[in-house]
Amino acid sequence: MKILLIVNPSASSVTARTRIVIQKALTADHRLEVAATSRRGHATRLAQSAANDDMDVVVVLGGDGTLNEAANGLAGTETALAAVPGGSTNVFARTLGLPDDPVEATGALLDAMEAGSFRRVGLGCVNDRYFLFHAGVGFDAAVVEQVERKGGLLKRFAGHPLFVAAAVDTWVRHYDRRSPAFRVSTRSVHEAPGDDTDDVDHLGEESAVEGLMAVCLNTDPYTYLGTRGLSLAPETRLDTPLAMVTLTSLAPGRLLPVLAAAAGLGGTVAGSPIVDVRTDVAEALLVPHRPVPWQVDGDHLGDAEELRFRHVPDALDLVVPLGSSAFS
Repeated sequence: MKILLIVNPSASSVTARTRIVIQKALTADHRLEVAATSRRGHATRLAQSAANDDMDVVVVLGGDGTLNEAANGLAGTETALAAVPGGSTNVFARTLGLPDDPVEATGALLDAMEAGSFRRVGLGCVNDRYFLFHAGVGFDAAVVEQVERKGGLLKRFAGHPLFVAAAVDTWVRHYDRRSPAFRVSTRSVHEAPGDDTDDVDHLGEESAVEGLMAVCLNTDPYTYLGTRGLSLAPETRLDTPLAMVTLTSLAPGRLLPVLAAAAGLGGTVAGSPIVDVRTDVAEALLVPHRPVPWQVDGDHLGDAEELRFRHVPDALDLVVPLGSSAFS
């Protein structure tokens, strides 16, 4: 196979030694080209070029942000995407069932490619930006913004404790929790769009919900805290439509039970009175009441004025490790 290895040299788990070992493993039975990213958005252009050159697989050694960029370059093409965990959280690689160690993950991907374990999967899309596992609006995006402000070096070495500290700091000082930040409405795959809803301007207005944080999921879990996954919509998989989870309150007494349920410590997220869960979502429209931050697969993208979500079936070929549980 013809493979392009995209490396983010700034990612948390990427070292010169790891890169060399992975390159040697990939060249054993395949034709390999290697490219390193140097700026934001670079992986998208590299992946697009690989698809134009009829590469079979693009392997990404980096974090979720680099992986998202590559997916945006490959969506709609016949070139497959393979993930090698190189970031601080590696949500998508872990969701697929890959080992945390990048060298071991490379071995698992080589086994999958040899066995022909490729799968066409759906993606989420928000304002023409594809996402692999989720897009977040409001509080969680504000947390991501604070983490990115800390700088890459601190993120590289602090890892999950930095995210926890940023979440507490954001809750205390950096996010307005006094009134709803947006209104979100959805249409499920079981509802036929009317003549006036083709542009999602009037989706489900009668059942719209106002909130302080929303997460649109293409798969579950939402993220990981250490080794534990935080599950918001466990029935959502890479072969199902989207899920939209909206939190209407961030009060500690109500929020902590939701976090416990997400971590599998009792109860269900959907059973909370402050959580609205919509599954089998085909489209959604989020209209902010004020500028609110948003993020895609862990990358902060600024403040949103209006966000339009949709599910795009059969959008991307994916190298799937043998025995993966990412599908229903």
